[in-house]
Amino acid sequence: MPRHQRFRDGNTQLRVPGGTVVPLEVAASFRSRTRGLLGRDGLDGALLLTPAGSVHTWRMRFTIDVAYLTRDLTVLSVRTMPPGRLGVPRLRARHVLEAEAGAMERWGLRRGVRLEVLPPRPGAPGAGLRPGDVSGGA
Repeated sequence: MPRHQRFRDGNTQLRVPGGTVVPLEVAASFRSRTRGLLGRDGLDGALLLTPAGSVHTWRMRFTIDVAYLTRDLTVLSVRTMPPGRLGVPRLRARHVLEAEAGAMERWGLRRGVRLEVLPPRPGAPGAGLRPGDVSGGA
């Protein structure tokens, strides 16, 4: 199993241990990471910022849950951040997962949980990830 995940901007799915699968948007380019959730009123599923070790919620319109992840997508910590906050950078964080406030608790995300980014379905609309760009998790 590869140690490092390689991502591209696009849409796929995130699997949480226990069987929960949620829509996932990947923001891997500088431009998409910079935009993040700015200008949005909500989010269906989650947004993965990669590479990233911290986030802010300045100019955001809603409160979010933030999970800091290691290279192998293991959760280091989960925080809820209202608009106008600056997150503290986390040592060893390689990716940051964002979702609407309360979502991560419903999904069972907590420290030590390992997530899996599923490969996009071939031909799926908006699947900007190519097979081989995402390494399996768990």
